[in-house]
Amino acid sequence: MTKIATLIFVFCFPFCISAQELDTSYLAKKSGIKPFIVPAAFIGYGIVAKSDNFLNRFDQSIQRRMNSNNPNPSELADDILRYTPAAFVYGLNFAGIKGKNNLVDASGIYLLSNVIMGVSVKTTKQLTKHMRPDGSDEHSFPSGHSSTAFASAEFLRQEYRDVSPWYGYAGYTVAAATGVLRLRNNKHWFGDVVAGAGFGILSTKAAYLLHPEVKKLFKGKSSSSYTILPAYQQNRIGLNFSASF
Repeated sequence: MTKIATLIFVFCFPFCISAQELDTSYLAKKSGIKPFIVPAAFIGYGIVAKSDNFLNRFDQSIQRRMNSNNPNPSELADDILRYTPAAFVYGLNFAGIKGKNNLVDASGIYLLSNVIMGVSVKTTKQLTKHMRPDGSDEHSFPSGHSSTAFASAEFLRQEYRDVSPWYGYAGYTVAAATGVLRLRNNKHWFGDVVAGAGFGILSTKAAYLLHPEVKKLFKGKSSSSYTILPAYQQNRIGLNFSASF
């Protein structure tokens, strides 16, 4: 129970930042519990899978099957796919297909989502210290790649769900493929990937709720802008974020 309580605190901590400056009545009216049930269940599954013997054996069984014929895994596809749904948002905007928000606000939401997700996932990894299946380090739980991919997929879904639900389906298909590749590359257990998906989805949903209030904090500023650029460092593909207000 102590570990579960700690993990709940870890995810909730980013929402506590500048809490006195946020209009909590707005969040109470807008959020509700229904949108968070599925991602919370994903996180719960991942937590329980670490201590439940049946689920633990299930994780090991999946891992054996996924890696039975994959002697030389490559992480390049994982690194690219996790950002692909978010890249769709920018590509569609540049193609003239507008989403829910203008590109500046959409970028702000995506940045906020990644901040919430990054703090939550990294802190959870440090607290739990679960060994990866390949034994390379103790940062197995939850899967950061899966968190990024599903946060990206939910971002695409939120922006374009009123245009066509197929954009969301495509984003989640790419995110699921990223999770499968993490299993194939022997970097995560099944529970890690499921929990990672939960963290990612929950972070983006929270970002959409918090963003209007965050904007109010900078209402007096003359202008604001966000920049998101691709980056390649130490054989890793990623994104660099910068914001000015």
